[in-house]
Amino acid sequence: MLKYLHNIKWNRVLYLSLFFLGVIAVVIVMSLVNRKDDQQVCREVNIFIEGKEAFIDQDDISKLIRKNYGDIVGKSLIGIPLQKIEETLRKLPYVSKATVHLDMDGALAINIEQREVVMRVINKNGREYYIDLHGLKVPTTLKYVPHVMIATGNIEEGYKNPLDSVKSSLVKDLFRVTQFIEKDELWSNQVVQVFVNNDNDIELVPRVGNQQLIIGTADSLDQKFSLLQTFYKEIMPKVGVDTYNKVNVKYAGQIICEKRGVWTFDDLYNPEKKIKNNTL
Repeated sequence: MLKYLHNIKWNRVLYLSLFFLGVIAVVIVMSLVNRKDDQQVCREVNIFIEGKEAFIDQDDISKLIRKNYGDIVGKSLIGIPLQKIEETLRKLPYVSKATVHLDMDGALAINIEQREVVMRVINKNGREYYIDLHGLKVPTTLKYVPHVMIATGNIEEGYKNPLDSVKSSLVKDLFRVTQFIEKDELWSNQVVQVFVNNDNDIELVPRVGNQQLIIGTADSLDQKFSLLQTFYKEIMPKVGVDTYNKVNVKYAGQIICEKRGVWTFDDLYNPEKKIKNNTL
């Protein structure tokens, strides 16, 4: 008997015993944790909304969650469908990102980032929609009207579904022109609206003066706006604010101004010509 006990590998027995004790301890702890989770309830809901727009607010989100999932506060933590709540929030056309998570104290945190719009389109049939930074369509709402560039006139493309992408080359050009203007302090202060005339040329509506500023399409914008800057800094001070009713820079490298006749930029610097009868 003593010989048998002597042959037992006690180190191995000790290791196996410790292993099984560890497994039992883990099972007991997990059981207690799961039981605690079953008993723990959501004690509060915190909603955080980021972004420069104000299409939605905390009350809107609270009502949406309550409508789809009932009262979250007081509900068991394991019964709160975090992923489904995120999916519901991401379907809102004014939301670009949404995350939902629970902390250890039972507080539900909802983080939302709103879409930023850059242009409001009113097509020729009166249909309105916004376009966001990514070129996606966002519906208008009476609750909030952002201060963005407005595009009107001979625009056919309308609005069907939230977050549709822009289809026509014309509205894509309007989007590019608007972004160009917004990035330049001079033009963002001077241009109050973009307009599409019957020739499908894009025009700028200025804050100062009543000229038609025709740029045509969104190609060569640096060059076209440089020519317009020349008009405002060099020509307008010499002839007056309202002398000419049309300034056209749609053609490459040319600026053509018109009132009861047609003249070109080069004519202003021709010493043999003088301003007469409002025609240069």
